[in-house]
Amino acid sequence: MSEQTPEVGLVDLQPQTVLLMRGSLPMAELPQFFDRAFPAVAQAMGEQGVPFIGPPVGVYFGVPAESVQVGAGFPIPGPMSASGELAVETLPGGRAAQVTHVGSYDSMMGTYDVLMTWMREQGLESAEVMWETYLTEPTPDGDPSAMRTLITWPVQG
Repeated sequence: MSEQTPEVGLVDLQPQTVLLMRGSLPMAELPQFFDRAFPAVAQAMGEQGVPFIGPPVGVYFGVPAESVQVGAGFPIPGPMSASGELAVETLPGGRAAQVTHVGSYDSMMGTYDVLMTWMREQGLESAEVMWETYLTEPTPDGDPSAMRTLITWPVQG
């Protein structure tokens, strides 16, 4: 987490269609899954002429523990064909807590702690699905401290 405490806010979202590669895997295998998923989803979109309409997302179905139900892919403008490990999903609209994590993925848990504490203090109950939007692309020669990830956690009620 960056040296400053990240600011959490409440937003109203519209539902968003995404094309994801879905998987159930140990948390330790998440980087390899993402490395495989994003190119596979991009290829499927290209084959069908579906445009990219936003940055990549990692969607978590349930609270991650030692293993995780996850999807990785991109927002798309509407339905498309998907098969195998790929699935078209709709991220929910409505109220959600959001916070931007600045820094490497290794330090993201601190930002999640800030988000979850804020939600508890506000009396908000988290939904089962939440997602990360990767606002900066990781590169081998990039500065991990400059990475920006928008964390979105819909709230119930």
